[in-house]
This record gives sequence, structure tokens and C-alpha cells, in this order.
Amino acid sequence: MSTQSVFTAAHGTKIAYHQSKGKGPGVVFLPGFKSDMEGGKALALEAFCRREGRAFVRFDYQGHGLSSGAFTDGTIGLWARDTLAVLDTLTVGPQIIVGSSMGGWIGLLAAKARPGRVKGFVGIAAAPDFTVRMWHDDFDEATRKEVRENGYMQRPCDYGDDPYTITQALIEDGWKNRVLASPIPLNIPVRLIQGTEDADVPWQTAQKIAKQITGDNVEVILVPGGDHRLSRDVDLQRLCRTVSGMAADMGA
Repeated sequence: MSTQSVFTAAHGTKIAYHQSKGKGPGVVFLPGFKSDMEGGKALALEAFCRREGRAFVRFDYQGHGLSSGAFTDGTIGLWARDTLAVLDTLTVGPQIIVGSSMGGWIGLLAAKARPGRVKGFVGIAAAPDFTVRMWHDDFDEATRKEVRENGYMQRPCDYGDDPYTITQALIEDGWKNRVLASPIPLNIPVRLIQGTEDADVPWQTAQKIAKQITGDNVEVILVPGGDHRLSRDVDLQRLCRTVSGMAADMGA
């Protein structure tokens, strides 16, 4: 069984996490925007890794779940720093990063920053650069003016009662951390699982990611009728098979 613990990263976040010891390559799960480590994909993957005897870590970014800080103070860059702190502090040897939605963006940043450690990447409805798309394509000029004048805006959330708060800092930092504007220098196995009926991330995003990755071991797995969460039993089984196959290809 994993145990819940907390450690303080060098940059100040008190990061709550669950960790299961085991063989490598280990697996690190990165949740999505305003999600946390208690979601169905994280728990299913944890149970699967325990059955395989594989090391596993799930955690909360700053302002999410049980970690410290306010959600509205968070940015992509800060949450990426949280992720690197988890990699550097809690894991040893090669790791497979599994990133859901925003976690896919952060996972790509972490893979670029730790090429010696991240040896595989699985994206589930990966949403790199979603703040850039949001600003240019989703917001009208009135909304952009609201963000500039107030420093934030709120939009309804389809996955809970509380609205999303989108800050100007999040938008500006997202621009600095965009990954799709240039080649992504990764020469590792990459699997991108994407539903064709995803209302939040266009399925073409997976193809854009694949096109930008410089390595040749990249596969896009389209799920006909799949939604953004991809949390049905069949989706969770596919995720576990994908991670298991990647680990087997790595000789473990």
C-alpha cells in the first residue's frame, strides 16, 4: 500500500504525495488543471503498478488537493517546478511520466528538463499550450479586457461546482512555457491517448504533439467516442496496458 506523506520543495511548496516502492522504471502520475491525485486514473494506475511490483508516485501540485498554497497563485512554470521536485526527491532511476490533460503539458516540460531521468511519456488528452489556445481562440475581446483590467476571469467548470479562475499570470506564464511552437527534443517512447469526442482538447492536438516530437517512437492512440476524462473501465485498462507495454519495451 502507498502511504500519504508531505515534503517541502526547495522553492517552498509543501507537496502532498502517495508513493509505492517497487522496481523500475517507476511511474509518476501528473493530474490535470484543478484536479488532484485522488482521481480515477491515478488510483487505477497505482493499483496496477502495485500488482506489477512497480514503483509509483502520485502527488498534488501547489494549490491542488492537499498541497500548500492557493490555486490562483499557480502557473504552469510553478507546477512544473513541483513536478521536477518530485522527480528529484522521490524517484530514482528511469521514470515513465503519465500526464493527464494539463499534466501532459507539464510532463513534456519535465521530460525536456530531465532527459536523463524521464525515459517514457504517456499523455492522456494531453493539453500543452492550452492557455495560449484559450487566450486566442476561446476568449473574446471583452474577456481579454476583463483579464487585463482585473488580473483574472472566471469560467464555468464542467467537472465541479466551483468555477475555474484564469489569472493573467497563468496566461502570461503559459506563453513563456509553450511547447508546440517549436520541435520538442525527445527521443523516448511517447504514447498519446486521445478521445475523438473530447470537448476540452481537440483530438488534433495529439497529432500536433506527435509532429513536434523529434524522436521516432511516437504513437497516437485515438479512442472513438472517447471524452476528455477517459476514465471508463475500458479507458483505464487501455492506460494500464500502454504503461505496461512501454515498461516491457524498456526491458523491465
